[in-house]
Amino acid sequence: MLSRRGFVAGFAGLFIAGRRTGWAAAPPTAIIVYKSRSCGCCAKWVDHVKSQGFTPQVHDEENMDRLKDELGIPQDVRSCHTAVVGGYLIEGHVPAADIRQLLSDRPKAGGLAVPGMPAGTPGMAESESAVGDFEVLAFQADGSTRTFARH
Repeated sequence: MLSRRGFVAGFAGLFIAGRRTGWAAAPPTAIIVYKSRSCGCCAKWVDHVKSQGFTPQVHDEENMDRLKDELGIPQDVRSCHTAVVGGYLIEGHVPAADIRQLLSDRPKAGGLAVPGMPAGTPGMAESESAVGDFEVLAFQADGSTRTFARH
C-alpha cells in the first residue's frame, strides 16, 4: 500500500517531470490592440482574447484610419479594431483560436481579418454559443486574400 508520503513524493515527481517535458501551460501571449475608446464590441473582443490566454495591451486610438494606413492594412479587409501579435496584423473580430493557429503555423501572410463587423463573431455575437457564420481571411499587404477559416 502506498503511504501518504510516497503519494506526495510521486505526485511532486510527476509535476517536475511535466514541467521538464512541456506539460505546463504555455505562458500568456502578448497582443497589442488599437481601438476606439467608445467601441463596446471592441472591448468585448478584448475580453474574448484575454479569456483565451492572451495578455492584451490596449491603446485607445481615435484616428484608426491613420493607424491602419501606417500599418499597411488594405482597405478591403478593414474593421473596427486592429491588433499586432507575433509580427502579424489582426483586423477585426478574429477568433482567438484562429490567432493561435496563425502563430503556430506561421504562414506567409500579413495577418488575419474579419472585414466589417459580422454579427456572429467574437465580440459581436450575443453569446459564445452564437458565434458562427463568417470567414476569417489571411491577407497580404497588396490586398490579396485567401480563406483562412470558416465558422
